[in-house]
Amino acid sequence: TLEDLDEDALVTILQEPKNALTKQYKLLFDMDGVELEFDDKALRAVAKKAIERKTGARGLRSIMETALLDLMYELPNHTNLDKVVITDKTIEKGEQPKFVFEDKKAS
Repeated sequence: TLEDLDEDALVTILQEPKNALTKQYKLLFDMDGVELEFDDKALRAVAKKAIERKTGARGLRSIMETALLDLMYELPNHTNLDKVVITDKTIEKGEQPKFVFEDKKAS
């Protein structure tokens, strides 16, 4: 029989493979000129949700999509947006991520 993946294994799946979900979303955000960053707690929150739902690695995409889909549509509306940091609260409670805007004065 197969055993369920633990939290560490799911976090590894989110980050390390060549086509990892975090890399895919970073590339999508990069197309809009915005850097995407996931803090460690956010990745753990995604893994915990997958374990709670008993979906394992297959459920990771759905959880990430739920957290990021609306944000991807909103990106063009944010001017001077340099970076988006996804936190555990973004994943768990649907709160807005941290936005980092370019400093026009520094240019």
